Amino acid sequence: MSTIFGKILSGEIPCHKVYEDEKVLAFLDINPLSRGHTLVIPKEPAETLDQLSDESAAALGRVLPRICRAVMAVTGTREYNVLENNGPGAHQVVRHVHFHIIPKPDRDQGLGIGWPARQIDADAADLAAKLRAAVASGT
Repeated sequence: MSTIFGKILSGEIPCHKVYEDEKVLAFLDINPLSRGHTLVIPKEPAETLDQLSDESAAALGRVLPRICRAVMAVTGTREYNVLENNGPGAHQVVRHVHFHIIPKPDRDQGLGIGWPARQIDADAADLAAKLRAAVASGT
């Protein structure tokens, strides 16, 4: 793994470790948006979430709530974002699956986002049917 996260996993680069098990590592972000900003990564090398094995995805799913609770308890923050980007067009900088847990203590700290919502497309029923079939087939 040639990413910065691969180097952290190999011990080549140090980190401020928050949690570790056989499948997952969590550590503080070195450029946090707010106090307690934590990164949660699988040890499996996968660039995007769709490339991750079910086993690693399940391991992430098991520990994310626990780490969120710890971040909330330690920072005293009740609001937070969990963010995961896939691909450079979706703002992914490090090409290794990673979740950001970003406390939102006030308007000026944490993640700021826009949400350019649109009306659902007229073919929504057809789209949902195609998505159901793709999920069922394991695509």
